[in-house]
Amino acid sequence: QVQLVESGGGLVQAGGSLRLSCAASGSISSMNYMGWYRQAPGKQRELVATITRGGGTIYADSVKGRFTISRDNAKNTVDLQMDSLKAEDTAVYYCNARRVLVLDAYSYWGQGTQVTVSS
Repeated sequence: QVQLVESGGGLVQAGGSLRLSCAASGSISSMNYMGWYRQAPGKQRELVATITRGGGTIYADSVKGRFTISRDNAKNTVDLQMDSLKAEDTAVYYCNARRVLVLDAYSYWGQGTQVTVSS
């Protein structure tokens, strides 16, 4: 069992930056994927960025070139650097850890942190 705690959310003006951090209670080295998702009011939760155990990354088209995900297996943290923020980035951001086994998979979620971008 892994517990995830996000921090770093807040209110920022459009064009500004925020850095989100996710701290895990246990080791994330066995997690195949660590990622950030977001959910805006009235919308479905969507993938923002994910990083594999080997460091491979995938970004949503809407954040490519503006957001950077990083992972530190020694510290059991995953961060999301968000630059050039836009009003449409406003959402609750969730950290996710996913372990994929041959016959099973496990997914863990944090409680979320609010990001509000004022235009």
